[in-house]
Amino acid sequence: MSHSRPKNPSSIPEVTWESGLKEMNETWKAGIACLGVAVFFVMTIGIIYWQVVDQPNKNWILRGSTSGLIWERKSNSLVLQTLSEEKTLLEINMGSFPDMEVPFVKNLCWLNKTEFCYTWEAMVDLRISLEPRLSSNIECYSISWTPLHCLVKLKDCFSMANIFWYGGASISTQHWPLNNMDLQSQLFIISDLTKTPTGYGSVLERYFLGSTGVTVTIASDIPIFFSVERNKQFCLENSLGVDMAPLQYTMCVAQNITRAHQEVGSQLSGPQRTLPNTDILRLPVWKYYGGTNTTTKLERGLQSFFKRLQRHHLGEGLITLSEHSTMLLYNMDHTHLPALRRKLHTLRRTTDHSLIKSLKLSITLSPYASINSQLFQMFLREGKGYFWLSRHSQSGDYSVPLLTKWKGQLSAQLNVTSQAAVLWYMDRASLLKQSLGAEYVIFEGGESSLFMEQAIPPPLELRGNKYICTLASMAATLGDSSIISAGTRSSHLPLFVQMNSRRSDWSYAGLKGIIPSVLHYSLLGYNFFVPDSIGGTLASEFLIDDELYIRWLQIVTFLPVMSFSTPPWVCCDDWVLNLTLHYIQKHKTLVVPLIEKYSKEWLSLGYPIFRPVWWLSPTGSITFTIDDEFLIGDELLVAPITEQGQSQRDIYLPKEGQKWMDTNTAEVFDGGNFLRNYSVTLLDVPVFVKQKTEYPPPPSTLMGFRMIYHQDPFFKMTLY
Repeated sequence: MSHSRPKNPSSIPEVTWESGLKEMNETWKAGIACLGVAVFFVMTIGIIYWQVVDQPNKNWILRGSTSGLIWERKSNSLVLQTLSEEKTLLEINMGSFPDMEVPFVKNLCWLNKTEFCYTWEAMVDLRISLEPRLSSNIECYSISWTPLHCLVKLKDCFSMANIFWYGGASISTQHWPLNNMDLQSQLFIISDLTKTPTGYGSVLERYFLGSTGVTVTIASDIPIFFSVERNKQFCLENSLGVDMAPLQYTMCVAQNITRAHQEVGSQLSGPQRTLPNTDILRLPVWKYYGGTNTTTKLERGLQSFFKRLQRHHLGEGLITLSEHSTMLLYNMDHTHLPALRRKLHTLRRTTDHSLIKSLKLSITLSPYASINSQLFQMFLREGKGYFWLSRHSQSGDYSVPLLTKWKGQLSAQLNVTSQAAVLWYMDRASLLKQSLGAEYVIFEGGESSLFMEQAIPPPLELRGNKYICTLASMAATLGDSSIISAGTRSSHLPLFVQMNSRRSDWSYAGLKGIIPSVLHYSLLGYNFFVPDSIGGTLASEFLIDDELYIRWLQIVTFLPVMSFSTPPWVCCDDWVLNLTLHYIQKHKTLVVPLIEKYSKEWLSLGYPIFRPVWWLSPTGSITFTIDDEFLIGDELLVAPITEQGQSQRDIYLPKEGQKWMDTNTAEVFDGGNFLRNYSVTLLDVPVFVKQKTEYPPPPSTLMGFRMIYHQDPFFKMTLY
């Protein structure tokens, strides 16, 4: 029989698990949330730590086959290194880099391994390219900063730490290397040093050479500001303005400094180089300062001066006339420019220069005309005001010639952008040269920018150094017997360049700056130059210091042209005159043949004729600061005295393993060494000739003053 047992109530209460699970889920959620926040905080700290602390300080930008570029994030520097040894060749402080906290690691040209690109929005664009190799000896990188706003200032500075720099522009106190200079930031153009003593004068190229075997070449035709902080850095800056001028340059690296210049610097002038008329090499140049205002007195003064030169056995020379004297000889008003064709033809028929027909002359012209001259007034009357640089009215109805001071007179400057003006000017220069029978024509002036003087934006065709470039090209059309007062991008033309004027002292603005200037000119391709006259031309009086005159004479003997403003009979005693005769002869027989020999090498290869000692010892750091010695080619070393009262000096003979012979004593020394405290009398200049081991030259053919002066008929007194 079935029955049912009643269910007894349990003593254990029933548990509602649903409620318990819900409470536990909320707890875990809170814990997980806290854990997530902690993980996020740790990750954020980690990212910040990676970006600020643990991120590699150096990032490779580009790699070539032998070198590469590294970005140093902390210092905002671009470093050029060798790949094999990781040797630093160049460090650039990229002042153009915007001051932002964005890490510099991304390459926006990631598909192209030969380019690096980066853009800061609305600020600046950077592009770095590995250039195609033109030679196995060189590797180049182009750098281009492009501002995206007219107020963006671009500035890159090239370090001087463990590197010496050469090139750029000549200055009044020339140094070698340029590490020893202080130059304030200014537009990188040639200026008139008589008006702007701290500016750049005479010779300028956008090329810099570093002792580690690097070169920096600035892009042409873009405005650049340049400055130097002594022994720290030199800097390039763009020009602010609506044009938004970029900052562009190319860096190249080679095995050493000599190889770098052979591959890059020697090609500045291009392949079509032309020699000027080198007859002047054998002609001492005598500057004539005839302070007269009549043609008759000038002719008589010239004749008297020439007779004086003959009496002292110095008749074979070139007499240089100032612009004032040139115009006087043509029996004209002092107009600073040749007159019109019809007037010139008339004067050619009526002017008689029989008193000076036997003279070798160089005449001087400039692109200026005094506003008080008949010439200038005539041009205005004939409606040819456009022959002169002018400022146009806002309406364009008329123009007003820009005026400047030239030789103390208010003057207008030739408009070289007018073909009619250029043809007129060169036609008159040619006729003037022919009429006076001049051997050479000096074109001076043109260094100043009238637009900059008056704070007027120049036309596009006259920006930068284009005026002086055009003037050089004009001078070259007259033939190969022209001398210009300044040059840039014109070293290939058949011209001589007149060196900057120097002070009559022992400073770098005087005698001590001659050799640095020689090395600078020749490095930039201007091997054919006329040094400032012996003793300097900035003084108002003739030089009367025997020692300064002799030491200056000894240096100039080994340069292309021997130029005099102070005649030796005015400066000093008769024995200095005899010494001058000796050095003029030495220049003709020893120096000129060497210059002509290495001129052929310059024509074919572009190598400088006058070379620094590091040319033969490119890895010896001791050679990079030697500024008182120079080489002619590879075979003659000149080490003159450049300090007042000095009777001995240290002389470095380059190239280890090479033998050098002192031409004064016939002693032979090993290269790669210093000759310490080498004795040098007032009458000597140490000159060493490279020895050929298989055929040593006989000492008698190379002996200097000590061995030949006794046979010289001009020396009639004991000089020791």
